[in-house]
Amino acid sequence: MKISKKKIVLFIVILLILIGLIPGIVYLKDVADYQQAVKETAFKEIHISDISDGVYIGEYDVNFIYAKVEVMVQNGQIKDINILEHRNERGKAAEAITNKIIEKQKINVDTISGATNSSTVIKKAVENALKSGQ
Repeated sequence: MKISKKKIVLFIVILLILIGLIPGIVYLKDVADYQQAVKETAFKEIHISDISDGVYIGEYDVNFIYAKVEVMVQNGQIKDINILEHRNERGKAAEAITNKIIEKQKINVDTISGATNSSTVIKKAVENALKSGQ
């Protein structure tokens, strides 16, 4: 039984396509998981006046987006928020959310348009930092 060169080439092409699909499928699954994690992120009300004075570190990771922040609390108010690390998609603009949090003295402020997922992750990192001061 003789196999033609066309069949061999066709087999190799199909095999390469299948091998290429596997990483693509894994990537799409990871993206779906990260989007679900952001969607399910919930915020608890934290009374900043109950937080002891100090500097607190918090982080939050949803795979494609990660934030680590340093939050300074003084006299029952958030005085400063420094972003120590922010791994993002296209959400660099979300870093302005820290100004809103300081201005409003609460975590659950409106997200930055066009950087909703990164805004959510930064806000959750701030919440996690403040929780450590309770």
